[in-house]
Amino acid sequence: MESFNWFPIDDYNHVITAVFVGVISVIIAVFVSRSINYSANSEVPSSKFNLRNIMELFSEMVLSLTTNLMGEQNAKKFFPALAAVFMFIFFNNIIGLIPGFSSPTDNINTTLACGIFIFIYYNYVGFRDKGLSYIKNFSGPILWLAPLMFPIELVSNSFRPLSLGLRLFGNMTGDSLVIDIFSQLIPVGVPVIFMAFGIFVAFFQAIIFIILSTIYLTLALSHD
Repeated sequence: MESFNWFPIDDYNHVITAVFVGVISVIIAVFVSRSINYSANSEVPSSKFNLRNIMELFSEMVLSLTTNLMGEQNAKKFFPALAAVFMFIFFNNIIGLIPGFSSPTDNINTTLACGIFIFIYYNYVGFRDKGLSYIKNFSGPILWLAPLMFPIELVSNSFRPLSLGLRLFGNMTGDSLVIDIFSQLIPVGVPVIFMAFGIFVAFFQAIIFIILSTIYLTLALSHD
């Protein structure tokens, strides 16, 4: 029997769901922002477990992770973009666990779009920070090796969005397939275990994506 889906448009299901996730993310961000009292006590966490605490936990985790990889100054500078990408990917990963929804990251078009965004973003940051001298990043450490290293580095960089997209797509597709198989074989009890595992996979894959994105940003900003 065909599974129920809130957006039963096969060709554009991933687009509609991704837009839906984006809208929900914006609503959550506005709600959390409005709940913050910008005063002397605004940095004191609420004693109650609420949506703001969850978002602050995610934000602190992303900031801590990127600080370890690229330093405090750069981490704070690029935190808004990296945190937004993390939230978008995580929510798109996890929505597939909700009955009636399919994960947009099960579609290669969504994951490649995320990879292309990071590719454009870190190259833009590199050119913005260094100007045309950013091209030296592709020439290697020794001048006489530049004719050999430049095409190699150019091809290597060109494959980064494909690598990011395929890695995310493959892992999320495999996770969804495992959950679907066990849900059909043993519909009671056991699927809960795999759904819990699915939450971990959704979170872990978003983290991996941000780690790689941060590394690419760090390399683009490197002056060595």
